[in-house]
Amino acid sequence: MKAGIKVFAPASVANVACGFDILGFALDKPGDEIIARPSDLPGLSIARITGDEKRLPYEIERNTAGFAAYTLMQHLDCLDQGIELEIHKKMPFGSGLGSSAASAAGAVVAVNELLGRPLTRRELLPFAVLGEQVADGAYHADNVAPSLIGGIVLIRDNATLDFHRIPVPKGLIALVIYPHIKILTKDARDVIAEHVSLQSMIVQTGNIAGLVLGLIRSDFELISRSLHDDVIENQRSSLIPFFYDVKEAALKAGALGCSISGAGPSIFAMFNKSDSAEQAGEVMKQIFSTNGISSDVFISNINHDGTVVY
Repeated sequence: MKAGIKVFAPASVANVACGFDILGFALDKPGDEIIARPSDLPGLSIARITGDEKRLPYEIERNTAGFAAYTLMQHLDCLDQGIELEIHKKMPFGSGLGSSAASAAGAVVAVNELLGRPLTRRELLPFAVLGEQVADGAYHADNVAPSLIGGIVLIRDNATLDFHRIPVPKGLIALVIYPHIKILTKDARDVIAEHVSLQSMIVQTGNIAGLVLGLIRSDFELISRSLHDDVIENQRSSLIPFFYDVKEAALKAGALGCSISGAGPSIFAMFNKSDSAEQAGEVMKQIFSTNGISSDVFISNINHDGTVVY
């Protein structure tokens, strides 16, 4: 078997409470592994997929990693070369942790590396976004950008992919709990009202501005006052059993804020004390367990690296 490039692409938390479709951050774990290697056959192919319970298609145009890599190769005019992908899913589907985004980010990095790194990470983003669009039909980078480049990312404009990394305060810790229930991104988007009241817009924009400023200043009190969603959370929370019980437990344990991760059902919380995060994780998990729902808890620093080559 020919040598290839192996990468790890991390999970991510999108929206970050008040930043619907425009804020996201990367986690240390979980994540996906992608391998790209030369092939004797011209073009792109998917040789192997694991960890997907046979749910992912091998057809390039229907696979997030495949389509992301294909559009990159098309852009570089190198489809006459042969490249095959292996996709190893290490994170759950429909979890609100950016599973499809991780695969897309990993694929473009692996293929770009195999081709001699002709593009920068910033230049790879459009192709990764196109890959994730295969999964949920929406063109947004709040999962893909942090999975690709790491850190906390602000997408000023999704259409033009005008994105910027925000400084991460020292000591900021993320907790994510994934209850084992299914919520499709499409269903989570369908419950959202098309219009927002003027008052809600004022509150939400104030929170977004406050959160960004709090991160820049390492002002945990301002971060805590700003980590609130006045628009989306109250509409999507009904899809997640015991959401407000779990949120209340996180806040009582010392969370700076707590809300839905992406489209859910995962719930994230931010802390500035690791022992508070560990205590919160135990209580939050117990709430789900008591009600017959198993769950996984991930406690992580903000991942500054994004997709990495092994």
